Amino acid sequence: MVSSDWQVMTTRARLGSDRSVAIVVFVVLAAASLLPVLLTPIPAMVDYPNHLARMYILSQNGMPDANPYYEVAWALYPNLAMDLLVPQMARLISVENATRLFLLSGQLLIVGGALALERVVKGRVQLAGFAALMFLYCLPFTWGFVNFGFGLGVTLWGVAAYLMVAERAWPVRFVVNAVFVTALFAAHFFSLGIYGATLGFYELWRAYDRKVPYREAIWRLVVLAIPAVALFGIMQLTAGSIGSEGTTWLFEFKPVWLFRIMNGYNLTVAAASALALVALLYFAARRGVLRLEPAGIWLAIGFVLLYLAIPSSLFGTSFADLRVIPAAILITPAFSSLSLPSRRWTIAALAAVTAIILANLATVLVVWLSYRADYAAVIKSFDKIDRGSRVLIGGSGEGEDPPFNDLTQYPMFYAPALAVHYANAFVPNLFTAVGKQPVQARASVQRLAIPYGGPMPVRVLTAIAAGRTSAEIPAFIRTWHQDYDYLYVLGPHVVNPLPDLLQELDSSARFVLYKIRHAPSPSITGSGSK
Repeated sequence: MVSSDWQVMTTRARLGSDRSVAIVVFVVLAAASLLPVLLTPIPAMVDYPNHLARMYILSQNGMPDANPYYEVAWALYPNLAMDLLVPQMARLISVENATRLFLLSGQLLIVGGALALERVVKGRVQLAGFAALMFLYCLPFTWGFVNFGFGLGVTLWGVAAYLMVAERAWPVRFVVNAVFVTALFAAHFFSLGIYGATLGFYELWRAYDRKVPYREAIWRLVVLAIPAVALFGIMQLTAGSIGSEGTTWLFEFKPVWLFRIMNGYNLTVAAASALALVALLYFAARRGVLRLEPAGIWLAIGFVLLYLAIPSSLFGTSFADLRVIPAAILITPAFSSLSLPSRRWTIAALAAVTAIILANLATVLVVWLSYRADYAAVIKSFDKIDRGSRVLIGGSGEGEDPPFNDLTQYPMFYAPALAVHYANAFVPNLFTAVGKQPVQARASVQRLAIPYGGPMPVRVLTAIAAGRTSAEIPAFIRTWHQDYDYLYVLGPHVVNPLPDLLQELDSSARFVLYKIRHAPSPSITGSGSK
């Protein structure tokens, strides 16, 4: 008996010690994971500069120096997290810092929400925090899907809150659910979808596990759906919408995303991290130290089916299927159990997870820090642009879509969009999609707006200037050399492709700024005439 008690005490002491080590490692990794946002004034995410430009327009709305090419048109859109919050924060701090604070808040919501969900489900935190750190800079987030990231963080807190009251009376469940559905509807449509799918899968498991009568199971699902249905009804009545793009199915990419998901800048790091994670999970499951609880099995199967069934583009949400992966990774650890048999296992597991997190974090830091000078150079180049001009973005690639082979070049895509603030310019690529953003191009330039487009390949621009046009060339770009005053060509520096038309004004390692000769002044305010 004494020997048995001693063994129990020793095991408890080891587990306590192992837990303390894991907490210290997690805290250090979490602090390190926030460094990229804290150290870079403009995070090097593909969409981020474009979002930042829109925040400037929203913050200056109604002021005398507001951009003359854009107007703010609010409606009941389900993708407005940063559009609602950042301009309010910008009253206290700069727009740039307010936007960065929004990004940081989204990251904290994700990590904290993952921990909260696991705590509610299992009564302790074990896996979810490390899973969140591994995917904090995964592809959707490093591509700048900031509203989705913020919304996904709210989703985690919402699922945790609902599970806390899952066995309470229906009015309590209804109120808690209604609060988070409303918040998620405003934050991001797809995050709301993840929230609904998660709770739907959970309720189906609960009904099966407890042999709940059909009527009760259906009633619980109806109570879940009522707030969302009501909001969608109000949106229809008030002429709101959920984006304007169609639905696109790209099944061939679904296997690829599994090995691309963990890093948005380096294919090798992404694939190596994914393979290492799969190997760890397989080994742990095979040895019986990691297993999914029954509810976790239902959730995992549900997410797999959702990933396979959902289109690549849905209601204006691009890469919809890709976004299911981080959602599943952040939610399922709460419904998993881990029991490492010894201190050696604990150290090995922590070392493996730390290596994956640091490999991805190091890649992000290198790319983000390298862009500090490039973004500063772009902003400085705006001094050479007449205020009130029209600015086109081109790419120096050989016609790829997008026009870069190097993924580390992607964060430059929309950097010239900041001209809408620094030069009061019109930039056709600014995000102004109806149903997604409350900023719209005014009627005078509406025909030129391409809110879903990336840089226009220089080969296309050159062909147009030489008079070689075809039906395949969109109407909005066919007279670019007459419609625009300046052209940014992104990518590696190349020889001036149109020396008779373009005059080089500025350049850096990642862009060249040209003035378009003889371009008529488009300013609707009379400024910027030449």
